[in-house]
Amino acid sequence: MIAPPERFTKAIALFDAANAQDPNLDEGEPKELRYARRMTDMIGRFAPEASEVAQLAVRAQHIQRWTVPRSNYPLGKPGYFAWRTGLYQFHAQTAGELMRQAGYDDATIEQVMVAVGKVGLKTNSDTQLLEDVSCLVFIEHYMLGFAGQQADYTEEKWLGIIRKTWKKMSPAAQAFATTGGIQLPEALLPLILKAVSDE
Repeated sequence: MIAPPERFTKAIALFDAANAQDPNLDEGEPKELRYARRMTDMIGRFAPEASEVAQLAVRAQHIQRWTVPRSNYPLGKPGYFAWRTGLYQFHAQTAGELMRQAGYDDATIEQVMVAVGKVGLKTNSDTQLLEDVSCLVFIEHYMLGFAGQQADYTEEKWLGIIRKTWKKMSPAAQAFATTGGIQLPEALLPLILKAVSDE
């Protein structure tokens, strides 16, 4: 196995130090640090030959997310979408600044910022891979918890959420999800299978 370049190791350490400041805990670990590690674990399972750019983008996907709360934006769908767009830009800029500290060149930084900023989904391979990994992590680790917070959602509402997630994924990620690549949440399995069988 080839050792990762020194700048990569330094960038990951900087990302993790930033996320370790998260005051929100997930089973005793800073929430966004745990999320970032799950993202790295998933790309290692789904795309073990992924590029350095993709691996960096995946690790920085939610970097310091708690510092840009939803409450900073207006209520309603326009406010929600403005928040999401603001988050993409914030994560991209934060990742870029830390990569520069780690010694990365402008061209590589720009590639990572494009992926983290969700630019070129479906056309940029790094952006799509980041989206695939985030969807797989959501299904395996977070969908069931999200369901518990939304007990009033109807079956149709849930089918819609699952289908939207599914449509963001590449055919390779969809196949990975349904052929044992991830642990599907057992309680939601009938809904997931119903949603994806209609697609």
